[in-house]
Amino acid sequence: MKIDWAKKLTSRKLWLAVAGLVSGLILAFNGSAEVVETVSGCIMSAASVIAYIVGEGLADAANKSIDATITKEQTTETTAVIEAPTEETEAKAE
Repeated sequence: MKIDWAKKLTSRKLWLAVAGLVSGLILAFNGSAEVVETVSGCIMSAASVIAYIVGEGLADAANKSIDATITKEQTTETTAVIEAPTEETEAKAE
């Protein structure tokens, strides 16, 4: 089974769990509440940035795929228009 890392890294649940784990460890080793708040805030800020970057990357990849499909279809249509004239088009030209 393949793990979808992009989905995992953008999960708010994951980042809340990481912040909770780190906060708990800081308190367990006699850290102050100020340190816990600062570290938790930093983790959540980093999570927001990571989620944004991954999300934009996925959106750009999807748009690039759609653009490539459209370009291929446009090229095919243009080629069909440029092909040799038929009897109908010759009759219209006269």
